[in-house]
Amino acid sequence: MNAKVREIIDCFEKINEIPRCSGDEAAIAVWLIEWAAQNGYSHRSDEAGNLIIDVPASPGYEAAPGVIFQAHMDMVCEKTPDSKHDFSNDPIRMVTRGEWLTAENTSIGADNGAAIALGMVLVTDPGVKHPPMELLFTVDEESGLIGAKKLPDNFIQGRILLNVDSEDEGVFTVGCAGGIDTLMTREFELAGLPESYVIVDIRTGGMRGGHSGIDIDKHRANANKVLARLLATAARCSDIRLLALRGGTKHNAIPREAEATIALPGDALAEVEKRVNVLASEIASEYKATENNLAVKIERVTGKADEKALSAHNTAEVIGALLAMPNGVLETVPGEIGRVETSCNTAVIGFEHSQVSILVSQRSCVMSRLGALNAQVEAVVAMLGADAKTTNQYPAWPVEEDAPLLERCRQVYKACFDQEPVVEVIHAGLECAVIGSRYPGMEMISFGPTMKNLHSPDEKLNIPSMGKLWDFVVALMASFKQ
Repeated sequence: MNAKVREIIDCFEKINEIPRCSGDEAAIAVWLIEWAAQNGYSHRSDEAGNLIIDVPASPGYEAAPGVIFQAHMDMVCEKTPDSKHDFSNDPIRMVTRGEWLTAENTSIGADNGAAIALGMVLVTDPGVKHPPMELLFTVDEESGLIGAKKLPDNFIQGRILLNVDSEDEGVFTVGCAGGIDTLMTREFELAGLPESYVIVDIRTGGMRGGHSGIDIDKHRANANKVLARLLATAARCSDIRLLALRGGTKHNAIPREAEATIALPGDALAEVEKRVNVLASEIASEYKATENNLAVKIERVTGKADEKALSAHNTAEVIGALLAMPNGVLETVPGEIGRVETSCNTAVIGFEHSQVSILVSQRSCVMSRLGALNAQVEAVVAMLGADAKTTNQYPAWPVEEDAPLLERCRQVYKACFDQEPVVEVIHAGLECAVIGSRYPGMEMISFGPTMKNLHSPDEKLNIPSMGKLWDFVVALMASFKQ
C-alpha cells in the first residue's frame, strides 16, 4: 500500500469513528467544519445540513473554472443478526483482508466515506494542483437523495460536478435511473385465537442482500418474497392467523431476513411443517448459484392465552398483497442485454399493533415506465383496501454522451493508464440526477473506487483501486489549468 493510499484510509478510519447513519449526520458535519477551520477554509451550510467547504485555487489555477467535488455524509447502517454494534455510538471496526478493506459484521460505509476521505486528502496535499473547489457533502442521500433535493438556489457556485459515488474504478457513470417509494399501510381488527390453535414462527435469512439498484440483477433472493411464498404454502393446507410480521431494513437494500408469527390448529402443524420445509428446499435450489446460506426455520413457540391476530381472511389478504407486489428486474433496455431499465424492491414489511405496512422501492431510467410501475403498485394497494403514501421521488439523469467533461475524463484516464475507461448508465439513483435538475447547465460525471456488496455487512472496498483513483483525480485536477 503506497503512502497516499495509507493516508486516505487513515482519514477514512477517523470518519468511521463518527456516527453517520442516514438522518444522523450532525456529528460528522461538525467534524468536517472543524477540519475546514483548521485548514483555513471557509464553509457554508444550508437548512437541511448540506455542507460546502470552499477551497481556494492552487497558484496559477485562479482563472480555471470552479470544480465541485461531491459526496454524501450518510451511510447505510447494516449489521449481521448476531452483531451487538451500536451505530449511534460505536466506531466501525475496519479490517484488511488481502486487497480488500471491510468491517467486523457491519457495513463499512465506504459508500460514501471513502470519497469524503479522498477529497480531504486531495485539497490538503501541497503537491496537488487544482482549480477553485467546492467540497459538497450532502445529507440523507441513502434515504432517497433527500439532502440534494433540499439544496437551495445559488448554494452551489461551480458548474462542473465530480460525483465520487460510483462503485467500479475505471468506470465513468453518465446517467442513472429515477425512483419512487410507496408505503402501503392498513389498520385491521384483531381477534382472539381458538383454544385449539398453536403459535409458530417462520423465519428466513442468510441471504446476501445488497443494493436494490446495483445488485437487483444478480439473482439474489428477497427475504420478504421468500417469506410470502412460505406463508402462502402454509395457508393452502391450513387455516392460519397472522400475529407478527417483520422483514427488511431499508428501501434501497434487498432484504436479507424476514419472519412471521402465525397461529394454526394444532392438528395441522405437522403437515404445515412438512410443506414449508419442502418449499424451503425448492427455493434454496432455485438460488443455489447465488445464495449459499439461504435458510428457513419453522418452530412452535410458547403463546399466551390472550394473543390476538388477524382473521384468516385478513391474513390471506396480506399474504396476497405480498405475493402480488412486483419485485426484481421487470424490464431491460432494448438492444442492451443485461442492462436493467425498470425494477422493484419489496423492501420492508411490518405488522405492529394493528397496522400492516409494506414499503416498495421502484426504479426506472424511463420516467413513463416508472409511472406505470407505480400505478401497478398502487393497484395492489387498492386491492388490499390499504392507504398508499408516495415518497422519495427523484428524476432520472439523462445521458449526454458528447459532454465535454466526459471527453476530458476519458483523455486524462487514457493518459494515466494507457487504457480506455468504461462509460455506463447505472440502475441506482445518483445525486447528479437531482442536482442537474436543480442547477441547469451543470456538467456532471460520477466515478469512484471499486466496492462490492454495498448496503450489507459484506460491503468491502478494494485498496489498490484507491491508488488508481487518486492518480486519476490528481491528473484530472491539473488538466483544468487555463
